[in-house]
Amino acid sequence: MMPRRGFLVLVPRLVGLLVVAFCSVSIVYMLACTPKGDTEQLALPRVHSPTAKEGYEAILQEREEQHRNYIISLKKQIAQLKAELQGKSEQLKSMQDHNPNPLYIHLDHSNPEKAQVNLLAFLRAQIDRAEVHSGVKLSTEYAAVPFESFTLQKVYQLETGLTRHPEEKPVRKDKRDELVEVIELAVGNLNNLEGDSNTKHRVYTTSDFVEGIYRTEKDKGTLYELTFKGDTKHEFKKVVLFRPFGPVMKVKNENVNMADSLINVIVPLAKRASKFRQFMQNFREVGIQQDGRIHLTVVYFGKEQVNEVKSILENTSKSTSFKNFTFIQLNEEFSRGKGLDVGARVWKGSNVVLFFCDVDIYFTAEFLNSCRLNTQPGKKVFYPVLFSQYNPSIIYGHQDSIPSLEQQLIIKKETGFWRDFGFGMTCQYRSDFINIAFSKHQSSDLTPEDVNLSPHHCFEDIKQPDEKQRRIVSYLCFKKSCRYYTCTSRVSRAKPASRSRQTALAVPPPER
Repeated sequence: MMPRRGFLVLVPRLVGLLVVAFCSVSIVYMLACTPKGDTEQLALPRVHSPTAKEGYEAILQEREEQHRNYIISLKKQIAQLKAELQGKSEQLKSMQDHNPNPLYIHLDHSNPEKAQVNLLAFLRAQIDRAEVHSGVKLSTEYAAVPFESFTLQKVYQLETGLTRHPEEKPVRKDKRDELVEVIELAVGNLNNLEGDSNTKHRVYTTSDFVEGIYRTEKDKGTLYELTFKGDTKHEFKKVVLFRPFGPVMKVKNENVNMADSLINVIVPLAKRASKFRQFMQNFREVGIQQDGRIHLTVVYFGKEQVNEVKSILENTSKSTSFKNFTFIQLNEEFSRGKGLDVGARVWKGSNVVLFFCDVDIYFTAEFLNSCRLNTQPGKKVFYPVLFSQYNPSIIYGHQDSIPSLEQQLIIKKETGFWRDFGFGMTCQYRSDFINIAFSKHQSSDLTPEDVNLSPHHCFEDIKQPDEKQRRIVSYLCFKKSCRYYTCTSRVSRAKPASRSRQTALAVPPPER
């Protein structure tokens, strides 16, 4: 009985211990497994707590204070950024004052020191603008600026100019002096670099120059890359130079009034009455009706078809009330040079612009304005580049009918070629023509006189603007009888590979 009574006494104690153990385990589990909240988040008071209202107000007040402090901090940062921006703006403005935009540079001649600083800044900026350190993206390969190569003796170029040779010795003094200056500067640069160290090095000369390439960007400058021999057989020295172009400077600003500028069109002629009728139709529409400031001088050689030519002139004069023409007849063999000389000297009025013209020429009113604007007494003469037409009967032979003259005047390689090697058509003042003591040529060839005329202008330092008045003046097709060798050598230069020699009837002048 005693053990059983003892067991009954221990049962309540065991139950109490188990209850305590279970509660302890439950508390530990809750503390260990319950997720922790934000350490910065304040404990919310119980809803039914007597201090719930005061607790919420305290929390809202604290949050409001935090937001107020954050706003104040942002305002301080904004103020600091504004101050930094203003400082950068003032610094940029100051730099622009010392280093102006190269596109809008203004050289103040009243302040030479500032003008020099601006100019140097502009020249340095040209290097960054040009394709020296990096290239630029081009829309087409035709927009690329090609390089030309040169040695001590020759220049290899793509734009052949009047010489028509890709390989030439620089005959122009400016080009020759330019390349010589660049080579000498590169040699001096190499010797200066070698002389910086104490060790003894070789002395470079122009004989060490191997080759060079250069190209010019018209608005930036000229880039040169020169190669010299190195210390060993397979070693070379390369020097890169850049000649920056300066800013555009105003030379003068003037009004040009051409209202009273008369053009005397001189046309040497023999026979060819039908061509003269076609010429007079263009002369009436353009010279008389559109321009109105024009005089026509016809120097006629021989007696054949002379009456027909006179009749065309008289009919044009009556129908248009045009009286500004002169007709001169010479009973001798045709000579274009003499015809131009006689036509120029017979003029007795004031100094006038002369337009040496052929009966096969088609011109427009725009060309007449260019003729006036690009001539100046004692300073400028004008040699336009003409487009020479192929035979229309061959060009349009596959069509039912040949188009009208206006429709034929289409500038493309299938219809003709540019006569960039001819100097027969020219605009110049009468005084310039008389003063060069132009010699009379008795040859009946096409253009011997203009071969002699152009060099005289060069010797007299009369500028010849490189104006190519395309789509303005054209050579119409005409037949030409000449010796076989002369015809074939001339016509071969027209380059219509798909046409025979007889089809390129607009024959260019002889080689010079």
